[in-house]
Amino acid sequence: MTETPETPDITTVRARITGRVQGVWFRGWTEETARSLGVDGWVRNRADGSVEAVFQGPPDAVGRMLSACHEGPPAAKVTQVSHEPAPPLDAGGGFIQCATV
Repeated sequence: MTETPETPDITTVRARITGRVQGVWFRGWTEETARSLGVDGWVRNRADGSVEAVFQGPPDAVGRMLSACHEGPPAAKVTQVSHEPAPPLDAGGGFIQCATV
């Protein structure tokens, strides 16, 4: 009998980032940072001036991504990062920027 390798735990969260986070390259920075950490998901601006993102990956990578969002790119001024569990995304979807909602 052959054993199959264990699949690492995957965490999926929806995050909302507020402050000066639009017009400062936050979405592009988020995409680059998520890809460098091996995190899948998406990011978009919201009409209320916040940024919304879904991050999915190993719990430690998702945690590092959420921590990084507290700083953001150099021109950003983040005042709050909140997050909650989210439904899983399709596996291996990469990370993309979406249109504003």
